[in-house]
Amino acid sequence: MTKTAAIVGGGVIGGGWAARFLLNGWDVRISDPDPEAGRKIDEVLANARRSLPGLADVALPPEGRLSFAASIAEAVTGADWIQESVPERLDIKHKVLAEIQAHCSVDAVIGSSTSGFKPTELQQGAIRPEQIVVCHPFNPVYLLPLIEVVGGDSPAAATADKAAAILTELGMKPLKVRKEIDAHIADRFLEAVWREGLWLIKDGIATTEEIDDAIRFGFGIRWAQMGLFETYRVAGGEAGMAHFIAQFGPCLSWPWTKLMDVPELTDDLVKTIADQSDAQSGMHSIRELERIRDNNLVAMMRSLKGQNWGAGALLNQHDTRLRAAEPAVDFSAPIRTLARAVPIDWTDYNGHMNEARYLESFSKATDRFMELCGCDADYIAGGDSYFTAESHIRHINEANAGDQVYVEALLLDGQGKKMHIFNSLYHADGRLLATCEQILLHVSLETRRTTAPKAAVGEMLAMIQAHHDKLPRPEGIGRAVGQRK
Repeated sequence: MTKTAAIVGGGVIGGGWAARFLLNGWDVRISDPDPEAGRKIDEVLANARRSLPGLADVALPPEGRLSFAASIAEAVTGADWIQESVPERLDIKHKVLAEIQAHCSVDAVIGSSTSGFKPTELQQGAIRPEQIVVCHPFNPVYLLPLIEVVGGDSPAAATADKAAAILTELGMKPLKVRKEIDAHIADRFLEAVWREGLWLIKDGIATTEEIDDAIRFGFGIRWAQMGLFETYRVAGGEAGMAHFIAQFGPCLSWPWTKLMDVPELTDDLVKTIADQSDAQSGMHSIRELERIRDNNLVAMMRSLKGQNWGAGALLNQHDTRLRAAEPAVDFSAPIRTLARAVPIDWTDYNGHMNEARYLESFSKATDRFMELCGCDADYIAGGDSYFTAESHIRHINEANAGDQVYVEALLLDGQGKKMHIFNSLYHADGRLLATCEQILLHVSLETRRTTAPKAAVGEMLAMIQAHHDKLPRPEGIGRAVGQRK
C-alpha cells in the first residue's frame, strides 16, 4: 500500500523532502501559499530525477503521485508522515504545528526541519507533544543522507524511533541525537567554522574563495570519508587517539582561533575519547586505515575530475602539464596514446581491473589518437567528429591496482569517412593485456550523418597510414567473438 507524505512549506528544503519521498515511491501532498510553489517544486524534482537514481545500482520504486493541497488541513489529512519546513520562527512553527495536529492522524509522524529549535520548544502548547520530533536534513535533501533525529529525551522518544526507521527505508542516515541541544550536532560544527571564517575575512587574512579552497582542497575531502575523530586517529599513527591528543591537545589553549572556550583535557575526557575511538576504528590497524583513507580519497578526487571541479579541476590541470612535457610523437611506429597507472577504483571484486575499464582505457586512447590527427576540441566545436561504430576487445592478461599500463595504436585504414584502429594495451613489463579493434566514422554534428573529414585531418591520417602500412600486422586483427585461435 502506497504511503503518503505531507510537506508543509515547499521552499528549498520542503522541495527536497518532496523529491526524497516521491522518488522512493511515496505519494506526496504539498501545502504552500506561494503562487510559484508549483514551478519551484518542479525544478527541484527535475534535478532530483536527474541525480538521485544515479546513486542506486538497482531500480528505484515507481515514483509516487504529487499533488498540491489548498490548505494544511487538506495536505495532512490521512498522511503517514508530515514534514514541517516553514520559516525558522518559533511563533510561526507553533501556529502551523497546531493546525497540523488539528487535522492529522494521531499516529502520523510530525517531523520539523528546524536547524536550531529543540523538540521541547516545538512541543510547547501541542495537544500531542509526543507526536512532534526534529528531523533536520541537509541540502540537497534528496541526495545527502544525513538526517538529525531529535526527540529521544523528550515525550516523543517512541516517535523518534519510528521516524528513524522510516528514514532508513528512504535511504537516509538517521543520527539520533542523545540529548536535545540548540542547533543539534552538525550545525554547531558548521556555525563554529562559519564564525571563524567571518573573522578571517574581517581581519583581512583570507577571502571567501581562499577559505573555501582550504576546505575543498584539504580537510573537507578527508572529513567526507572519515569525519573528524577518525581522521585524527590516523594522524596519531600507531599510538592512536590518546597519542594524538597528547601531541596536539595543548594547541587548544593557544590563541589560534576566536573560539577559546575549550573543555579541560582531563584524564577522564582523554580516556573517553580514546575508548570511543577504539570502538569506532580499533578493528583496523593504522596501515589498514591509511589504505582505506587513500582508496576513498582517490575515488572521490577522481569523481571530481570528471566534473572538472575543485580538487578534480586541479588534477586535470596537472594532467595537462604532464602531457605537455611528453616527448614528441613518432608517427613511424605504433603511437603511444595512453600511459597511466591503474587506479584503485578500476578494480572489481577479484582485485583485477574490470572489463569496463579496459574499454574506458581504449576509449581514452582513441580520443588521444583523434587529437593527434587534428580532431581535437576546436575541431569538434566546429561541428565535426568521429563516432565509434564498432569495437572488439580481447582480454588476454590481468592488471591490478597500481600497475603501470600503456596503449599503442596502429592505424589500419584512415581513408575517406572511416578510421580503422587496432589498439594494444600493455603492462609496463611488456605483457600484452588486451587488444581493441575499432571502426570510427566521421560525422557532421549538425546533420548526424557521415561525411568526409576536413582536409587537414584527412592529410594527417594519410601520413600516419603511410607509415603504419610498413609495420608488421599484430595478431588478432579481424577476429570475431568466439573465433578459435
